[in-house]
Amino acid sequence: MIKKFLDKLINAPQSAVASQGSGGHSSASAHSSPAGSAAVSHSHSGGRPESSEHSGGRPGASRAPVPEASVTPEIGKHVGHYLYRFRRDVICDQVQMNFDQLPSQMCSQLIEALDPKHSQAPERLSSYWISGHRADFAVMAIDDDPAKVDSVHQRLMKPNLGKVLEPTWSFISMTEISEYVPSVEEFREKLIREGGDPQSPELLAKVSGYERRLPIMNASRLSPEVPDWPAACFYPMNKVRHVGANWFTEPFSHRRAMMSEHAESGMEFAGRVSQLISVGVGLDDWEWMVTLWGRNPQYLKDIVYRMRFDLASAKYAEFGPFYVGYKATAQEILKHCRLG
Repeated sequence: MIKKFLDKLINAPQSAVASQGSGGHSSASAHSSPAGSAAVSHSHSGGRPESSEHSGGRPGASRAPVPEASVTPEIGKHVGHYLYRFRRDVICDQVQMNFDQLPSQMCSQLIEALDPKHSQAPERLSSYWISGHRADFAVMAIDDDPAKVDSVHQRLMKPNLGKVLEPTWSFISMTEISEYVPSVEEFREKLIREGGDPQSPELLAKVSGYERRLPIMNASRLSPEVPDWPAACFYPMNKVRHVGANWFTEPFSHRRAMMSEHAESGMEFAGRVSQLISVGVGLDDWEWMVTLWGRNPQYLKDIVYRMRFDLASAKYAEFGPFYVGYKATAQEILKHCRLG
């Protein structure tokens, strides 16, 4: 899978790669930061358009070829987060006051819909039981095809299981590469600004290592692996547009400096917290979706609190509802909800 995306990145037009992402919130990522070497900036789309000369409408001026119509992103993948609640009132009617078990047909339908190895399953499929009263379980799906992502929801909602499920929240987004991820040359310049000798073996080794890691990290941002860790946290966020605190009117250099600070905070949690930041700009009500996975739920609490003090969050971020869940199969969700 990594090789596939490395080839895709290498062959993609530079303008397409450069335009991926801008903005947001950062944390450490195991799949994005091999050996804890780098943290992934929370990437957010809608970045700076590339400047270019234009023809001004002169006859005969060259034009870029029109891309083929497709639902598959040129770079990145579709992501869906779906949350549900079991309707105990309907279940009560279905099983005549016996809450010991959901009807077997409904159980089988849930198990099939949440099976990541099913022939119709999207490329990545994971499920979680959710703490609190707002939802019973959550499903996260990733695929090139938006129909495959949404098909999980449709399989859950079809009769008969759909009678006893209530969708409580969802978020649709895409994976991307942040515009704040430094190029190799920008990484080298940063080391020099920090006092590194441009000709020193140490600096050259760091630059060479970053050059080797960067394509792998970018491929992981676009096609992430879901870690087999027990805890997860999901929440949407925006960058504010308030008087005196408008993220989108700040100079790019200032935004990059704030995101660099944010990334450094995230690196403190490498190996304990992994992340996926997907963009909802133009796709859903919030601009970005934050997915954090933790080896322990304490680490989720710790990283979110730590990063609240970074200027990018303290001054420029606003957050939607938080959901905390624990990785579980369909059978484990039914058992946890006392329905199977």
